[in-house]
Amino acid sequence: MRFRTVLLATLLVILVEVSIIPRAFSQALTVASPDNKISLSFDLKSLPAPYASGQRAYYRVTYQGNPVLTDSPLGLDFVGAPALNHDFSIQSSSMASHDSSWQDRINDNLTVRDHYNQLTVRLEERQAPHRRVELIFRAYNSGVAFRYLLPRQPALGKFALAGEDTGFYFTQAAPAFALNLGSFTTPYEGEFERTSLDQFKPSSIVNLPLLVHIPNGPWVALLEADLEDYAGMYVGAAAGFPNGLASKLSPLPDHPGTAVIASTPKSTPWRVIMINPRPGGLIESTDLILNLNPPCALKDTSWIEPGKTAWDWWSGDYDTDVNFKPGMNTPTLEHYIQFAADHHLPYMLIDAGWARHSNQQKGWETADITHWNSNVDLPAILAFARQRHVKVILWMHWKSVKRQMNQAFPLFQKWGVAGVKIDFMNRDDQEMVNFYYQMARTAARYHLVVDFHGAFKPTGMRRTYPNQLTREGVMGMEYSKWSYRTTPYHDVILPFTRMLAGPMDYTPGCFNNATKEQFKPRQVNPMCQGTRAHQLAMYVVFFSPLQMLSDYPEIYDHSPGMAFLDQVPTVWDETRVVDGDPGEYVTIARKKGDKWYLGSMTNWTPRDLDIPLDFLGAGTYQAEIFADGPDAAQNAKSLTISKKWVKAGDHLSARLAPGGGLAVIFTLAPGAPGSH
Repeated sequence: MRFRTVLLATLLVILVEVSIIPRAFSQALTVASPDNKISLSFDLKSLPAPYASGQRAYYRVTYQGNPVLTDSPLGLDFVGAPALNHDFSIQSSSMASHDSSWQDRINDNLTVRDHYNQLTVRLEERQAPHRRVELIFRAYNSGVAFRYLLPRQPALGKFALAGEDTGFYFTQAAPAFALNLGSFTTPYEGEFERTSLDQFKPSSIVNLPLLVHIPNGPWVALLEADLEDYAGMYVGAAAGFPNGLASKLSPLPDHPGTAVIASTPKSTPWRVIMINPRPGGLIESTDLILNLNPPCALKDTSWIEPGKTAWDWWSGDYDTDVNFKPGMNTPTLEHYIQFAADHHLPYMLIDAGWARHSNQQKGWETADITHWNSNVDLPAILAFARQRHVKVILWMHWKSVKRQMNQAFPLFQKWGVAGVKIDFMNRDDQEMVNFYYQMARTAARYHLVVDFHGAFKPTGMRRTYPNQLTREGVMGMEYSKWSYRTTPYHDVILPFTRMLAGPMDYTPGCFNNATKEQFKPRQVNPMCQGTRAHQLAMYVVFFSPLQMLSDYPEIYDHSPGMAFLDQVPTVWDETRVVDGDPGEYVTIARKKGDKWYLGSMTNWTPRDLDIPLDFLGAGTYQAEIFADGPDAAQNAKSLTISKKWVKAGDHLSARLAPGGGLAVIFTLAPGAPGSH
């Protein structure tokens, strides 16, 4: 069946034009969420120091009547022209309401509701050259979003932006989880550290998403959506405002002081403020990012297949009980492909080293991706995979792709390659953002799925180009090969931070599990911190339509827990966050067909969980439970498997070891309502 944006139901969109005489506007314009819990107000006014002098544009946000953001500035900074941020008159405003639903089979919710109220404010400078800008504000039940629109106009054609004057001024000091990498050129790989808004500095370059907890109030996340032909956004402290944040745009590498070069008409990405009383409620609200992106641009998406993949890189040329030398060679890759076939995995990901170096130059970025190296018989490998109904994905450095894309991608389609993994971009300036879209469009033309690594955070592009199945942009399990950094504590922060932006290729599946005391980084046959059940739970907790089985085949076969990996899907019909606290623990339930899957993970603190099963539908379910063994605190590989009958309203009790987890499959009993 074709996967297309399916409009299920649309309510009447109402536009109400309000004409305003150009003057100082003394009464705020307000838009509220459909449930009236979230409100955004816009105003033109003069405020005392430390605000900038003069009449300027501001917005503020409340949740259930309580302030979340106080008066926060709006404006655009141009290169070679005055900033567009003051001395405005309101030409007109309009309100709109929208309610529709669409279906996304490559998501963590099959049906996506797009329900919002919208306020559009049209501003014009009072003085020449009378430039115009529109501010579009949307209020959803899950948060607010706004963007700037520069319409086509005589006073503004081609232009360059140095940045934005966008502020996010919180009303009080608040704890936060921040990824503060301090640079515009990173792969978004690091820890989300506990901090406070008043600890940020104007020089800080803090990545998004940013998670904030208003004391005695809601949880708030800052993100962006529909980032296309623009620079990625970061935040730092707003000078003079202890709890205020100011936007920062990633600069173009060859244009000092410039972030965006464009022409009118031009829209910025959406600036997104997710709001929920529960941190888990933010995880349930990630469809907001998708709704703020254009619908699917592909006429036919039936060829796009989500699923799990075998992967040759993690183990570092390690294997046992084989009659060949493991490495980047034909026997090794065929061995992994056979494992994928035996376990009905749709994909095999061949990582770095398969391509031939170009002109005797060594280095992945110089590889000739239209030819394979002498140790890899790629035609034979692809034929071997095709006979076993396994699709092959090939790894490439982005520079090789940029140089050879138009020659390589049609060749890949001819060879029968199914997808590409693109790595080491480590930037999100306007040029690199455009490369992502060029890559996704070209890959779709030749029916190639895409996995971005060395990547910036997602911003919802996968709605428009669903062949982009996943992306990294996270400090994932690979760091266990050379550091102590990917801990269970880190694991239970990610669902509430990085994962809010979209799918996350953490590359789970390590079965060489170790306690904190036992763990040591190593490149070959690496370990991971936490229990076997902790790793299994990642397949439910961490959403990724393309999900790795990272370890080598022999460690999986006949190992406790493989039965769970054989069954767990990678896309879902419905997602519920049962409970969780960032940095402490998380429990998520996801539905596929008439089965529910549950994953729980804890930090290094052992934890007794009492999990309500209210998410189950009518009928009786058999729960297949993969839990920490009684000695998992000493032997992290220890896993117990049990079964019991349960129904909605019951509770499931579990003891999680330090760094532990829980994974459960709920199967509706034959003959029960909803079973088939």
